[in-house]
Amino acid sequence: MYQKPSSAFIGASWVALGAGMLGYLIGLWRAEMLLNEKGYYFTILMYGLFSAVSVQKCVRDRLEGVPVTDIYYGISWFSTILAVTLLAVGLWNATMLPSEKGFYAFAFLLSMFGAIAVQKNTRDSQDFKKQG
Repeated sequence: MYQKPSSAFIGASWVALGAGMLGYLIGLWRAEMLLNEKGYYFTILMYGLFSAVSVQKCVRDRLEGVPVTDIYYGISWFSTILAVTLLAVGLWNATMLPSEKGFYAFAFLLSMFGAIAVQKNTRDSQDFKKQG
């Protein structure tokens, strides 16, 4: 039996995703760094969001008995860990103020949390409609 997520949680999830991504992207747009550096951080954000959603889907599928290959499950986890690691290494070596580094790290993590929550709510809502 599936329970529909509350409107408040759905809204909070979208706000977390939007605030994290928008903050990160505005910071990136206004940053005084080379275009290739901006591209690196943008790519890490997109890769991280995709991989986090992929992990959430794999974990949920396995819990519900939906077949997920071990290789895809492992690649999803590896990709998520790699995205976080690449961001950490990039920020560690960046010539930014520590406050800027913290801003990017927390905006990235908020975006990942938001993406996972939005994916969960979307799936829960669809499952609830199917159950209907």
